[in-house]
Amino acid sequence: MYHTWMRYFTPGPVHHRLGLVCLGVGLQHGALPAVGPRTLDHHVAVVISAGTGWLRTPDGRALPVTAPALLWLSPGVPHHYGAGPDNGWDESFVDFTGPAVTAYTELGLIEPDRPLVPLTETTAARAAIARIARAAHRGNPLLEVETSAAVHELLVALHRARADLGGDGEPVLRALARDAFLPLSVTEHAARHGMTPAALRSAVRRGAGCSPKDYLLAIRLGRAKELLAATELPVSAVARRVGYDDPAYFSRLFTRRVGTAPVRFRERQGRSVPGGWSRRIPDPEHPPVTGPLPPA
Repeated sequence: MYHTWMRYFTPGPVHHRLGLVCLGVGLQHGALPAVGPRTLDHHVAVVISAGTGWLRTPDGRALPVTAPALLWLSPGVPHHYGAGPDNGWDESFVDFTGPAVTAYTELGLIEPDRPLVPLTETTAARAAIARIARAAHRGNPLLEVETSAAVHELLVALHRARADLGGDGEPVLRALARDAFLPLSVTEHAARHGMTPAALRSAVRRGAGCSPKDYLLAIRLGRAKELLAATELPVSAVARRVGYDDPAYFSRLFTRRVGTAPVRFRERQGRSVPGGWSRRIPDPEHPPVTGPLPPA
């Protein structure tokens, strides 16, 4: 015995410009019949939250599947899988496509070459899929927009749940974030963590989808923007606080990446800050708590 529920959608051209569109969603459990062999023209994320089964790869290997796990079905790649014959499994799936697939693949959140991905848990992924299911009622005027947003959320949830990343991502990413404002080169960062530069590059690419240099730069520039927008610190002081001893180099780098000079960025942000500048440097780890608005 098994139970199944599914819906399929046909987003229009304007919805495809959202980057990702949801083509279908399904919730199934029990001793489900095997799927395939077949080949699709879009991506499918199959989330196995309980039970066991099998996956046959294009080269003929039969891989055991034990929940929690993710099956990546990629366009143009034959696949064949099924639940165990006794109690089966609990399965949720989302079909999707769109131009943003390329970027998500480059960032490592979609892995066409890895059809079976062990997970640590499926709670967040199932919550994103449940949002798609709730939006799937006929007559919903925001169906395509809601389901598109949920696909983005699903990809993030699945990446965070990968068993090889330990929930919050590679420990090296947390260590780099902690040390991001030290005036260190990538080679020096690697040495601090007992790694070669190549090993550091591989770990950061696997966890964040970018190079160590870009990972550190994003953290540094984000903090620089906060300091420019919320304090009166000179640009040279901002540069030093985010790891750059040369203010001129920092200004050129900021301008190239942000599209505007640090002073100009401050001017634009400062005009929108009511009451002028704060005397306290904002702490990103402890944001202020806002209370209810006073009655009008």
